Amino acid sequence: MMFECVYSTSDYSDMVFLVSMSFNKVMVAQYNSTVGKFVGFTEQGEKNAEYWNKDQAFMQDLKADVDTVCRHYAQVLDSSVRDKTVKPKVKISSVKQAEGNHPAVLMCSAYDFYPEKIKVSWLRDDKLMTSEVTSTMEMADGDWYYQIHSELEYTPKSEEKISCVVEHASSTQPIVKDWNPSMPESDRNKIAIGSSGLVLGIIIAAAGLIYYKKKSSGRILVPN
Repeated sequence: MMFECVYSTSDYSDMVFLVSMSFNKVMVAQYNSTVGKFVGFTEQGEKNAEYWNKDQAFMQDLKADVDTVCRHYAQVLDSSVRDKTVKPKVKISSVKQAEGNHPAVLMCSAYDFYPEKIKVSWLRDDKLMTSEVTSTMEMADGDWYYQIHSELEYTPKSEEKISCVVEHASSTQPIVKDWNPSMPESDRNKIAIGSSGLVLGIIIAAAGLIYYKKKSSGRILVPN
């Protein structure tokens, strides 16, 4: 038997209380507070559900548990967790370029977040993508933080918009990262490194010129 309180809003307005009963890993019957009764999924489960639904006192207790159990403990637990949340760092990278009939592969990575529970999804032109997505489980870094990686296989199209959406308790709004296919990441890194080197070179050259002029202005030229 499993008791679950499921919700996604901060005011608990969408709170759902579930009581699931299973035998040998097969769901027999389940109570859902939004339905307001037990539903059987096997022959025996249907008989049990019919019996439990007739017990008005039992059903009233389950209905009240949405407030007395779910909302109550959600408030207690959320207040202790939300103060300790750490927002994930989100990054999209190209794993594989499209070649012939082979699709391109993007990877969305979320790093250094807490707590463990997180949801990563992909959007293509603001539409949810599901069949092309492969995800890994949340992995512990060993320092109380977690990471997760999700890969997307797709065939690139011109003027399309691909986004990685991360939902986590540390942020009241989904974290959206858009993919910029205009330039491969390796090339962007080379340009950034080259630009940094050029700026540093200009600074050093300017400093040398200023130093030389100051030294020259203090000299008295004596003809031989």
